[in-house]
Amino acid sequence: MFTPHVFLNGMGLGASLIMAIGAQNAHVLRVGVRRQHVAATVAICILIDVVLIAAGVAGMGALIQESPLLMGLARWGGAAFLVWYGLRSWASMLRADALEVKQGAVPPSLQRALVSVLALSLLNPHVYLDTLVLLGTLGGNYPQHQRASFAVGAMTASLLWFTALGFGASRLSEVFQRPLVWKGIEALTGFIMLALAAGLIMG
Repeated sequence: MFTPHVFLNGMGLGASLIMAIGAQNAHVLRVGVRRQHVAATVAICILIDVVLIAAGVAGMGALIQESPLLMGLARWGGAAFLVWYGLRSWASMLRADALEVKQGAVPPSLQRALVSVLALSLLNPHVYLDTLVLLGTLGGNYPQHQRASFAVGAMTASLLWFTALGFGASRLSEVFQRPLVWKGIEALTGFIMLALAAGLIMG
């Protein structure tokens, strides 16, 4: 049964987590600025969130939280991936030829773009902690007949956010492609990734 106030709670909590600056959002922003497979990237991000939120509210989040092995794998594997991605962003910042999307440049294939967003999403432990564990636990606290409303609310937040971020960046591509602005994006992306990795290692 649909419950409006539970739906809005799910939407608000989902937005507060999904909109936080992180690895996935930084990647969607980069893809949007480059105008390369934006729709596919946005769709994959939304689909991943939908599946994980549904699984979390159904009870999987509580199971993962109780497993030291799974939490440990997510922590150290995710930290290693974030360090690699952050250093790659800083290396790109230092290369003058990587600052602009050149006319006539060959974009990556759709397969490569999908692999990139899947890796960045599924190897990032924050995706699981936010969706499976946190949203799953909060949604699981509602009575059984209200959990679907909470989950759909959180999924709606994901749909609206990634659509706005990806296609909004695409519309502002000319602004973001200025060398100084793009260098700032790469620098910020690298800092975010390394900060997230440090948080995982120290936490």
